Amino acid sequence: MTDSGAAPRRGRLTVYLGAAPGVGKTYAMLDEAHRRCSRGTDVVVGYVETHDRPNTAGKVDGLEVLPRRTMSYRGSTFTELDVDAVLARRPAVVCVDELAHTNIPGSRHEKRSADIQQILDAGIDVITTVNIQHLESLNDEVERITGVRQRETVPDEVVRTAAQIQLVDMPPDALRRRMAHGNIYKPEKIDASLTSFFRVGNLTALRELALLWLADRVDDALGDYRRAHQISHPWPTKERIVVAVTGGPESEALLRRGARLAQRAAGSDLLAVHVVTDDGLARSGGRTLASMQALTSSLGGTFHSIVGDDVSAAVVDFAVATNATMVVVGVSTHGRLTRMFSGTTGDRVAASAGSIDVHLVPHEGVAPVLRKRRASALNWRRTLVGWMLAIALPVGMSWWLQHGEADPSTQLPVAGQMLLAGTVLVALIGGLWPAILAAGVSFLSLNWWFSPPLRRFTISDPRDITALTIFSLVAIGVATVVDRAARRAEDAVRARTEAATMTALSRSVLTGQDTADAVVQRVRETFGQQAAVLLRRKDSGWERVSGAGVGMPDRPHPGDTQVEVDGDHILALRGPHLRAGDQRVLEAFAVHVSLVLEYRRLREHADRATALERAEAMTTALLRAVSHDLRTPLATMRASVDGLAVPVVSEEDRAVLVGAAKESTRQLEQLIDNLLDLSRLEAGLLRPTLVPLSLDEILPRAIAGHGTVSLDVDEDVPLVLCDPGLLERVIANLVSNAVRVSHGGRVALQANVVPGRVEVLVVDHGPGISPDLREKMFEPFQRLDDTSPGGLGLGLAVARGLSEAMAVGLSAEETPGGGLTMVVSVPQAETGGAR
Repeated sequence: MTDSGAAPRRGRLTVYLGAAPGVGKTYAMLDEAHRRCSRGTDVVVGYVETHDRPNTAGKVDGLEVLPRRTMSYRGSTFTELDVDAVLARRPAVVCVDELAHTNIPGSRHEKRSADIQQILDAGIDVITTVNIQHLESLNDEVERITGVRQRETVPDEVVRTAAQIQLVDMPPDALRRRMAHGNIYKPEKIDASLTSFFRVGNLTALRELALLWLADRVDDALGDYRRAHQISHPWPTKERIVVAVTGGPESEALLRRGARLAQRAAGSDLLAVHVVTDDGLARSGGRTLASMQALTSSLGGTFHSIVGDDVSAAVVDFAVATNATMVVVGVSTHGRLTRMFSGTTGDRVAASAGSIDVHLVPHEGVAPVLRKRRASALNWRRTLVGWMLAIALPVGMSWWLQHGEADPSTQLPVAGQMLLAGTVLVALIGGLWPAILAAGVSFLSLNWWFSPPLRRFTISDPRDITALTIFSLVAIGVATVVDRAARRAEDAVRARTEAATMTALSRSVLTGQDTADAVVQRVRETFGQQAAVLLRRKDSGWERVSGAGVGMPDRPHPGDTQVEVDGDHILALRGPHLRAGDQRVLEAFAVHVSLVLEYRRLREHADRATALERAEAMTTALLRAVSHDLRTPLATMRASVDGLAVPVVSEEDRAVLVGAAKESTRQLEQLIDNLLDLSRLEAGLLRPTLVPLSLDEILPRAIAGHGTVSLDVDEDVPLVLCDPGLLERVIANLVSNAVRVSHGGRVALQANVVPGRVEVLVVDHGPGISPDLREKMFEPFQRLDDTSPGGLGLGLAVARGLSEAMAVGLSAEETPGGGLTMVVSVPQAETGGAR
């Protein structure tokens, strides 16, 4: 018996996910509804949008359809999902299309997803649909791919919490065929859709987004299941190969071996892992790790750094956490005795990997390096005080204790504790070696003053031998720990300082600051220098490029520290001399400075080359235009003059000839203006005038005189950055060419928005051109297969030259169904927006 007071069961949500409109989500949802009806389930249709598609509309037949709610908004009538009708009918399952839909103002909820949540709370199962571009987390990605920002979105969590997600997939070519056959949109929207949103690249990228998003959802579900059932061993759902790298010379071979193993199984993941010990000290050079990261990225893998005191255990834990199927680890060719007693990381990984395969790669062990004793991190004054205290403190404390009232032979435990404390104090002040000396002096003092027989370096009681030996070992051990902690603290502070310094330098480079000034100022502040200056060598001496501080040297030698940046630049410092570690960091700064200077030099050369290239492109384009357009007006003027020279000319013919002469004269005046502009351009006085402009001011003029050209520009097309006259001429040339090859057929002029640019499309349905000739047709005097009268094959060449001069892209694509589409990609104006 069911408790009537219990809360109703929450309904189950089923989502049909598609990569793009038209893949068949609504059709699949209705097909599922029919299948459940055939099993006796009470299924109704709450809201379905068929988009006038016959196949989809036919699927509604045989299902109970609930009435929609009619609403008025701004003088128009709309229909929405009637949540009250669904709750009153209370079916077992309701079909609700378009999960991300935004309701008309005045509805119960702002979003349809909230309507569905209320229905689910009532215990009713819901089947719904959504496209991948409507997921909130992917909205920016979709905009970068398609150039269209989706206004209707739904939080990912709504879809992720669905009990079932069905992917409705279709290859891009098949979807475009459906579109071309009129099975998705109305005929008047087919051409625009195929050349904008429904491009093969867009559909492929959206399809990949849908597959990857769903794969992540499946991985999450698998991880939840493993955690819920406490499954600690990995499940080989896909090949994941973990390569343990140390940063040594063998790491490159290990990574390449792992990459070859990953290539044998399609879809495998390559993960490189480097273990950093938890003491915070690096075990390999930064440059080596950076090269390992770059190599891993080039091999298609990911690089991970983890912390752990046991390298083998950390590698195995990482492999288990990432559900890896194999671990690749190097095994050095040590001797048998070494491996027998100490083992290797590879041996320990293999012993603890469990069900994970372990691939051991033998390699030559790195030759042992004799480590030099590190200089003390303490200054010489503290070290000198430490050496003095190492002798004075044990002797003074022993003398004071043995003059007490108690028997000195009974004071050994107390004296041992006090002298141990004195040894620790010496270690804190003077470092390791003064502390070892203090331990030795303390041992002799304890033996002389407090161990019978007194005042002799002999020991009669074996227990005193043990006590003094333990004291010495503990004192040396404590001193070693204290000194090591001091060194590590010094290393940590220095590493943190270096990292912060390099980060600040990198930030200044990335943010476009004057990096020379930023580097010099950072050098002076970091190393506590009085002044820092960057000098450049000249024939007459040295020139200051940048400087900071007081008393900046004007030559390298007056500086206290110099480091060569390159053959022409030196960084000079005035102030305290740097230690070896600081000198290494300063050399790293010098490398950055040289790269910055080289980058600035190349950028200046590139800017000048770009300006010259644009000037040359403009000159060439205008010369081609003059040579192309000069023949017609001259021929017309000569014919008009010859006609007027005839003795008997009717007034009507005279008017026609005079009009033709005037028009030709106007064209010549325009050519002369172009020549004057060309002369200014060659003198460097003329540049394309790029201004923010609306395409509505250019496109109508470009198609003037062509009655067969249709113009389709959306109202929300943003402003573009162009030279109005030059862009008009580019479009006019393309339109004239399209009209000529179409032989009176339909030509369309469209504008689509893509990320950062606006694409103007000139679409014709003429004979088209093969892909291998599409670049050649932009060369001068190339007619190719064009047999239409008129023209010397310069129109497209002029259009390409003018486009390049304005930094505007011009390319050719195939028109779906036959023909050619010319794509003019114009940058959006920075201040542009919806008009």
